Amino acid sequence: MSAARMDGKIYHDFMNAGFRRSGRMIYQPICAGCRRCTPIRVPVDGFVMSKSQRRVARRNGDLGVSISRPHLTDEKFHLYRAYLADRHDGNQDATHDGFAAFLYDSPVDTLEFEYRLPGGKLVAVGICDVCDRSLSSVYFYFDPTQSPRGLGNFGVLQEIGFCREHGIPHLYLGYWVGDAPAMSYKTSFRPCELLGTDGLWRAVGTT
Repeated sequence: MSAARMDGKIYHDFMNAGFRRSGRMIYQPICAGCRRCTPIRVPVDGFVMSKSQRRVARRNGDLGVSISRPHLTDEKFHLYRAYLADRHDGNQDATHDGFAAFLYDSPVDTLEFEYRLPGGKLVAVGICDVCDRSLSSVYFYFDPTQSPRGLGNFGVLQEIGFCREHGIPHLYLGYWVGDAPAMSYKTSFRPCELLGTDGLWRAVGTT
């Protein structure tokens, strides 16, 4: 369904029923005979960084991180196109209007995390929806030339830190598919929980 405006508490309940948003569209991926797209979240209070995550945090300690209401710029659009070109088979068909509709036209309260090098160059952007009970990681795009930094994982660490600072109990990481390599990083943030088809969250593990 399409929503012009939705209270964060209501959207949180939608996420607990397996829904997400793309732009103003609230959707749930249900395919005939398949339920592999599984919602995943991190209970913030229990999270402990792994050795590899601590290395990522140190590697990116020089970055400046700012958090604000989302604002679209040409700088971000060019970064997004570079990300798509590298990560999605060279696809550079994204338009400015489509980019705005996908990430910056939101029916819920949304925050934008900007990551910049010491000289001010933008290297990554994270879009998150926020309410008092959850922070939902909507999308993260970054400069592909900075891939060795592990910016995607660093972004999740920053979002967990934001949750802790503001007393938000869960970070929602979207959907997880067990045999999809691009999504395997999500279960490295332990403990984490998966939403079952019965509507119950269950821990994946703590090791």
